[in-house]
Amino acid sequence: MNNTATPAIPPVVVLPESEWVNIKDLLKEVKDTLQTKSDNEINSQWIESTEARKMLGVSAKTWQDYRDKRVIPFSQFGRKIYVRRADIEAFLQQHYIKARKECV
Repeated sequence: MNNTATPAIPPVVVLPESEWVNIKDLLKEVKDTLQTKSDNEINSQWIESTEARKMLGVSAKTWQDYRDKRVIPFSQFGRKIYVRRADIEAFLQQHYIKARKECV
């Protein structure tokens, strides 16, 4: 007697094409909504001063100068300084320099 189990065949679901298109569209909407929510959550995150400085690639002195001149908004609790990731991104975007078209 052979005790070897045969692999189970997964069930197959048959849908009209219009229903399949509706499901695909709905899944795309859900994906887009989750992506937007994720982007918003990331941009509203508060990061510590050292991480902000690393994102900008500036020295501690330059970072202190930016804070003294209020170049980038920040919050301070005692000695801890926090910056919104969105504010760092906005600062970088404001200082974005577009590439020139190459002359050949």
